[in-house]
Amino acid sequence: MVKLRLKRCGRKQRAVYRIVAIDVRARREGRDICKVGFYDPIRNQTDLNIPAIRDFLQKGAQPTETVHDIFKKAEVFKELHRNSISFH
Repeated sequence: MVKLRLKRCGRKQRAVYRIVAIDVRARREGRDICKVGFYDPIRNQTDLNIPAIRDFLQKGAQPTETVHDIFKKAEVFKELHRNSISFH
């Protein structure tokens, strides 16, 4: 199963995170399938690749709780819902 989760980067006391698609059996800093975003909690900045995220979610990838909250704040699910309606 593929999950969308955070991968820790940066130095001590200045953590930044990549949002990656990764196999559930891999460790946190393990090999990822694809990088789909970036999150900096200190500056409260988020950079997301919406088409890649949408593609992984449609294929069944599950976001972790934290990533789900980041996506919710960035309104990714509204974008996904809007596009799914237009396909039908």
